[in-house]
Amino acid sequence: MNNQALSAFIWSVADLLRGDYKQSDYGKVILPFTVLRRLDCVLEATKPAVLKELEARKGSGVNPEPFLLRKSAQSFYNTSKLDLKALMGDADHIRQNLEKYIQGFSAQVLDIFERFDFAVQIDKLAKSGLLYQVTEKFAQVNLHPEAVSNDQMGAIFEELIRRFAELSNETAGEHFTPREVIHLMVDLLFVEDNDILTKPGVVRTIYDPTAGTGGMLSVAGEYLAELNPKARLTMYGQELNVASYAICMADMLIMGQDVANIVFGNTLSDDGHAGAKFDYMLSNPPFGVEWKKVEKEVRREAEQQGYNGRFGPGLPRVSDGSLLFLMHLLSKMRPFKDGGSRFGIVLNGSPLFTGGAGSGESEIRRYVLENDLLEAIIALPIDMFYNTGISTYVWIVSSRKPAPRRGKVQLIDASGFWRKMRKSLGSKRKELSDDHITTITRLFGEFREAQLATVLDADGKEIARHVVRDGEVAPSAPEGGTVKLAPLSRIFPNEEFGYRTVTVERPLRNEKGNIVKTEKGKLKGKSQPDASLRDTENVPLTEDVEAYFVREVLPHAKDAWIDHEKTKVGYEIPFNRHFYVFEPPRSLVDIDADLKLVTDRIKAMIEGLAA
Repeated sequence: MNNQALSAFIWSVADLLRGDYKQSDYGKVILPFTVLRRLDCVLEATKPAVLKELEARKGSGVNPEPFLLRKSAQSFYNTSKLDLKALMGDADHIRQNLEKYIQGFSAQVLDIFERFDFAVQIDKLAKSGLLYQVTEKFAQVNLHPEAVSNDQMGAIFEELIRRFAELSNETAGEHFTPREVIHLMVDLLFVEDNDILTKPGVVRTIYDPTAGTGGMLSVAGEYLAELNPKARLTMYGQELNVASYAICMADMLIMGQDVANIVFGNTLSDDGHAGAKFDYMLSNPPFGVEWKKVEKEVRREAEQQGYNGRFGPGLPRVSDGSLLFLMHLLSKMRPFKDGGSRFGIVLNGSPLFTGGAGSGESEIRRYVLENDLLEAIIALPIDMFYNTGISTYVWIVSSRKPAPRRGKVQLIDASGFWRKMRKSLGSKRKELSDDHITTITRLFGEFREAQLATVLDADGKEIARHVVRDGEVAPSAPEGGTVKLAPLSRIFPNEEFGYRTVTVERPLRNEKGNIVKTEKGKLKGKSQPDASLRDTENVPLTEDVEAYFVREVLPHAKDAWIDHEKTKVGYEIPFNRHFYVFEPPRSLVDIDADLKLVTDRIKAMIEGLAA
């Protein structure tokens, strides 16, 4: 059963709830029951051994928990003789038996169901006469890891959350990231470290400050397990949404992770891993969401701790807090001497260019680039996320850049790498294929400039695409066709994105047109500036300011000068500008010929009607 069929089956429970539950409350029943059935299936094989061990330890005076955990082969267990299928044998006592079964779980699982407020839902279902029917539905579905992998299970949870969020008019995309985007980010994160990660016994840490249902962490764990079964990836995270947090805890339990490493709360106002450093990090913070609710705490930390805290470089405007998460991750990086760190974060286009020189956004970009932390930015296709169709970008940031990357930034335009989905999911209409992910990862790993060659036939129809790396020859055009070349991977020095904003002054003149001089102070005898004529120019860091001024300003304003005391340094990454390809307009002759064909056709139709 595929993900959509399985989620559709679970969703059919909604038919039972209709009338007794509001649509927006379906998730309060379906999500915890799905978690319960998953845990039920995971423990199925070892349950007899656990019960036998429990009986053997009775009266010994020894804490049986370590022995039960060993027998369950998981980081949790259940000591009840019941399971979901056994509950079906006694419809009259379904409530008491279900509660008894849940109480048989170890403490960490009980905490998960408390987060779901599951006891309240059991009570409501029992009073509505629906508890047996709902439990029976879930007892029928096989959610064993052999039938449904952790990756598939995560996708199912996220599909359900998306549906519930739509019914509740919530922002579904705040909860999770499309699986193929996670796969791409994990590939990009690990590709440069494959040699290190294949060593036996290697232990690494990974962190997600916006953990959601744990999708990024679990995919990273599966990647490393496939690469090196003897490697260990210890997972950490924090999540604000209570349902997502509970699901994430369940996922971590099944993977044998310490659920104490997953913290509940707002990452920006209450860092659950204060002072901790990690080897790898991943995050998809909410796009364009204001941080007014936590403004007081964030500003206090910025003012009191400066660079010793998380927000030393600057603060973005309150309307978009995504760069706060970027700085939060920067604060969790190990220094180069301690092995360094690497992280991937998904951002919208705003953090690339919003804010002029001296603004919070510009100062954050300045900190990242002047400290040589940015490895690459990859543009994704639009319509990739569930709650927005806007352009999105993956930033890869590292404090352990390989030697060839030092002092440079790679930009990859992968916005054309997509395939149409069979069925749209919210705003998500496109997805990355495995081949797309492989191509993008290879472009990043090779660290070479490249172009995308699109081969068109004589009718202008696309028949092939080729990645042409720097130094390679582009494919030949078919007879009557053409080959269009567009930049795909570009490499720039860090300073390419910096500029100086210089203030250009013009003299104040009196009614007679004479220049007004300053009469006092250190500027005595100097021309007074006319505020109404004041202007600014952005001069690239790679260019001499005076040379730029002589070439671009003086020819148009011979009495102008630069007030160097007002000069500010800024940084922006105008991504699209570096990938723009000018296509010359069609010739007037061709346009006239097409117009004549159309007018002749219209004229013939009119004559035909008149005949």
